[in-house]
Amino acid sequence: MLEAGLRAVPAWGGRDLEITPIDAGITNRNFRVDVGDEAFVLRLSGRDTDLLGIDRHAEVQAARAAAAAGVGPDVVAFLPDHETLVTRFVPGSPISEDDLQRPEVLALVASSVRTIHGLEPIPSSFPVFRIVEDYRRVADDRGVPAPAAYHDALAVASIIEDALAVDPTPAVTCHNDLLNANFLRDGDHVWIVDYEYAGMGDRFFDLGNLAVNNSLSDAAQESLLLTYLHDVSDRDRAHLALMRIMSDFREAMWGVVQQAISTLDVDYVDYANRHLDRLMRSASDERFRDWIEAAKGG
Repeated sequence: MLEAGLRAVPAWGGRDLEITPIDAGITNRNFRVDVGDEAFVLRLSGRDTDLLGIDRHAEVQAARAAAAAGVGPDVVAFLPDHETLVTRFVPGSPISEDDLQRPEVLALVASSVRTIHGLEPIPSSFPVFRIVEDYRRVADDRGVPAPAAYHDALAVASIIEDALAVDPTPAVTCHNDLLNANFLRDGDHVWIVDYEYAGMGDRFFDLGNLAVNNSLSDAAQESLLLTYLHDVSDRDRAHLALMRIMSDFREAMWGVVQQAISTLDVDYVDYANRHLDRLMRSASDERFRDWIEAAKGG
């Protein structure tokens, strides 16, 4: 598949290519391709990734919009017949979770996230409350049972959904996979890569996803909200806390589906269980009921 993808890029025909695997990602296979004095990233899609809710055409639209806005790498080629995406390699260094605790670094990330949220709408949605249910059905259809904690987590999600429905926020273009592996710092600029889960959704899901997947402290979460919103209410704080929980639910059920479809050497059972365990710990937090009431506007 790699050779076919390389041959399908017209500008690379007959040229010397230096191929280096990129040891990152738990869905797809990625390679750095050096062609003369230029560098690119070639991404080979994982098997059956449409079952994860990924729309490759919407991904490319979001990626191109992010590139035009200056926060994503340029899209060089999209080859759906070869399940291949080629983007320009952008300079930058990974951002560690420790660095993300620092307000000045978090502010750079928040600025790029806000830019994504300001992009034009794309033809894909990210309804997280339905996604976790869809993931369960996909896994069931392929013989992978839901974890024992699924029904308890679903009950928690229902409470959160009802609370947020009281005063819903407008849908914006979201990234929906804000792991620190998708951030590259280039001086005072942060590139955000990998738009395969991009869709119209709740901006607080992105913020909650960013917060929980990078283990942001309470102080760092407050800094994130202040940087992103400037004027922060208790409802905003509650919304962030509740979407942290939904982020873990999504990640857990994503891991369950991957048990059925992925060919990568990743322990998806452990991945799912870790996120479910954290979800239930968060739902048992003594502040949970306060978050629910604040989310309703109380």
